[in-house]
Amino acid sequence: MTVTDPCRIGPRGAPSRVVFGPHATNLAMQRAFSPRHVAYYAERARAGAGVVVTETASVHESDHPYARAPLAASCGFGWRTIADACHAHGGLVVASLGHRGLQGTSAYHRRPLWGPSAVADPAERELPVVMERDEISALVVAFADSAALAADAGVDGIEIDAGPRSLVRQFLSGLTNHRTDEYGTRRDLLLTEVLAAVRGAVGDDMIMGLRASCDELAPWAGITPARAAEWVRAVAPLVDYVVPVRGGLYAPDMDRPDFRTAAPDDLCALLRPAAADTLLVGSADDPVGAREALAGGADLVDMTRGLVADPGLVTALRDGRAPRPCVRCNQSCVVDDWRTLPVQCVAHPTEYPSGERETTPWHTDAVALSAGVTVVGGGVAGLEAARLLGSAGVDVDLYERAARLGGVLPAAAPQFVPLVDWLVAECTRAGVRIHTGTPVDDDTVRAASAAGRPVLVAVGAEASRHRFDCDGTVPVVDASVARTSALPHGPVVVFDPRGDDVATDIATGLAAAGRTVALVTPDDVLGSRGVRGGAPPATRAHRAGVDVRVASTVTAATRGAVTVAGRRGGEDTVNCAVVVDCTRPVASPAFASGAGRLRIGDAVAPRGVLDAITDARAAVRALVGGLGDAKDSAAQQRAAM
Repeated sequence: MTVTDPCRIGPRGAPSRVVFGPHATNLAMQRAFSPRHVAYYAERARAGAGVVVTETASVHESDHPYARAPLAASCGFGWRTIADACHAHGGLVVASLGHRGLQGTSAYHRRPLWGPSAVADPAERELPVVMERDEISALVVAFADSAALAADAGVDGIEIDAGPRSLVRQFLSGLTNHRTDEYGTRRDLLLTEVLAAVRGAVGDDMIMGLRASCDELAPWAGITPARAAEWVRAVAPLVDYVVPVRGGLYAPDMDRPDFRTAAPDDLCALLRPAAADTLLVGSADDPVGAREALAGGADLVDMTRGLVADPGLVTALRDGRAPRPCVRCNQSCVVDDWRTLPVQCVAHPTEYPSGERETTPWHTDAVALSAGVTVVGGGVAGLEAARLLGSAGVDVDLYERAARLGGVLPAAAPQFVPLVDWLVAECTRAGVRIHTGTPVDDDTVRAASAAGRPVLVAVGAEASRHRFDCDGTVPVVDASVARTSALPHGPVVVFDPRGDDVATDIATGLAAAGRTVALVTPDDVLGSRGVRGGAPPATRAHRAGVDVRVASTVTAATRGAVTVAGRRGGEDTVNCAVVVDCTRPVASPAFASGAGRLRIGDAVAPRGVLDAITDARAAVRALVGGLGDAKDSAAQQRAAM
């Protein structure tokens, strides 16, 4: 049994065992599914995803959890168009229905939140109104009515959300349900009523699924696998599949663990005795994880982030190719926040039909590429540009002065190594000539330009330093050195002006190795710009024993110690043998100007992976456009993206 095999889910047949699960996309318009949703889901179905589960729609107007959250009452037409588009490629469509309850927000509708008891969300601190019988009944009816609307729109099934952020889960959990009525003495009552009402509304010829948090990671009162097994056994006759996930009130993001956290593969094995004939859906982001999930008791595999990273994942597996890897960085695929950015992958910036993500090339005239293209710099920007140009039939030479490719990324962020390896393999497959350990000077660049060969300058950024007094007794190194080299013995001070996960990862790694570490940041909260998923930076630092100094900065490193000044006043001295300065690097001045040169990635300004790849695609799109119809290269380039 493999994930690409067809399978049966209740009354319907699916072309593969791969599930594209529900997730916030920020593609909705006026709380309804948009044409961008249709294109987004159809792309995955076309490439072989067996089941597409649409973004969770709120079943009741009392729930408006984020700005572009769909409302079921407004989703009938959208469900129909999504179903039609996916059915054309053989994929099944399941509508996810839910309500965030006390883990929502009143910011958009100014109404009180609903909750089983007067328990505030630890993140937002907003206290909900305790639901009365009439409101509980209205909620059950809303689930049934929303399911009927989706069924009339032609979807294949309904999935009920009882996951880490759902009101249904809040009734199941002792953390949030302190009631003394029957909804408190029997906490699975609401879930049973919802499932029974939905099944009654849609009939037996529709798929019924349940996405449920089966471990809140709060064993003192929360849901544990043993407690979850009890109500899974009770509701198994009402559902065709169950997706067990982790997370809850104190760990709402653990259903999408980052690269530091193991996937919840064990939950399927733990729940198998309770699930009887019900299918269990495991979680994985790559082919290896998918095989392990199936071997561990899963019948289907939720590969949502893998399919965000590579919409053609299933096709790649069937063709024996490696798909573009998901590195579980949770940077741009987690979009349920105030920025309302559209969902995408850092390694695969998505171009949406509306044009909202279209980027303007940083030059004006398309150029002929008959002489080929020279790419200087083998970081992700240079590799992505070379990959796309090579896939478009362009003759490409890529030069990297270091012995290895990837720039600073493998050292600064090792979780991205699989992406670098994939880009290198794809460049090789596309016929790109790669020259490592080969410095390039201005004369070489001028010669290439004179020969009509455009040059993409993708040289990396240069290390920068925080300005503070230093008498030389305390060495100062940058983040990439701290990742790859042995540091002097003694206590370490890590300075973090970036606010992302780099400094926290370095500090916790050093602490785990037995070093005494202080982490200094000017932010009020450690890792304020860090990625979501897994334990937050402050929690990881605390667990590792790191001495965290927030709202502070390093002002001096003298006589074997560092002076730390509080942003609101006061100073302290910390013993220190070495300072790790995580200040962002600056753009290199190399090849700064000249005809026929395009600068991308860190050669322009310090760029993250998403921005570097976006830069590369913008430049390649313009260059390949100058080829006209030769070799149908523009079509090849679009397909390669």
